[in-house]
Amino acid sequence: MQHTLSLGHADARRAIEAIEAEARKRGKPVVIAVADPHGELIGLLRLDGAPLASVVIATNKAWTAARERKPTLEIGQRSRHPENGWDLANYGDRRYVGWGGGLPVWADGSVVGAVAVSGLTQQEDVELAQAGVDAILAGQVDDRR
Repeated sequence: MQHTLSLGHADARRAIEAIEAEARKRGKPVVIAVADPHGELIGLLRLDGAPLASVVIATNKAWTAARERKPTLEIGQRSRHPENGWDLANYGDRRYVGWGGGLPVWADGSVVGAVAVSGLTQQEDVELAQAGVDAILAGQVDDRR
């Protein structure tokens, strides 16, 4: 029997709240998605004014980061490599994306889920997603005390 560690509701809330606070501070509307280790949604927030298309993009970034256990920016850069690149369609699922902003969350040597942001530049999406990952990991430390 296998036991899988997974992000939960409290983790998703921590990430969403941290990202929302930073996005509001910057005055930027985004979509935030948090997924379990299979890439299935735990939480989603679309701030007022965020692009509608970013709902699907953020969801797919979280799905991709969780499934592949890698940041989506890394997947995208590798797939676009001029000599060794490949078509993301080769993965066999349209949900795979290669835009930056999806990050896996690692705990105890395993991916326990993913955090993703969409609606801004790749760099900003990655920065905000990292704030969510950091909030989750900080919460785990606090919970163990």
